[in-house]
Amino acid sequence: MVEYTESTPGGEDSTAAIIALEKHALELWNDGNPDGFIALSSDDVVYMDPALEHKLVGREALKAYYDPIRGKVKIPEYRMIDPVVQSVPDAAVLTYDYEVYRDGSAFKMHCTEVYRLNPSGRWEIIHTHWSFFQPAR
Repeated sequence: MVEYTESTPGGEDSTAAIIALEKHALELWNDGNPDGFIALSSDDVVYMDPALEHKLVGREALKAYYDPIRGKVKIPEYRMIDPVVQSVPDAAVLTYDYEVYRDGSAFKMHCTEVYRLNPSGRWEIIHTHWSFFQPAR
């Protein structure tokens, strides 16, 4: 199981901490291991993904969604582009563009994560929203 350390709310420390947490979870994900995101997610997380017809509610639903693809995701190269953290006491929103390079092509998505500082002082994801990148026309 992946463990995460406590962080101080607000300011530069929370920005760096949240980006580091997300990057670590992405590194695991890109090697087929969803445990980083599962561990970061709150019990009541809401997860939205264009691959799903309906949102998922709760860590157990997210885990059930991830388990069949465990070990199947292999992404040799990716970029987290322009991450921005907007924070208020005990909560923060992380947005970034996610670009994957595989089999000679690039795949791009937008990601928004809402983090909250739980009572034990640990940042956890309470909302995830993935959307497809739409090039300008």
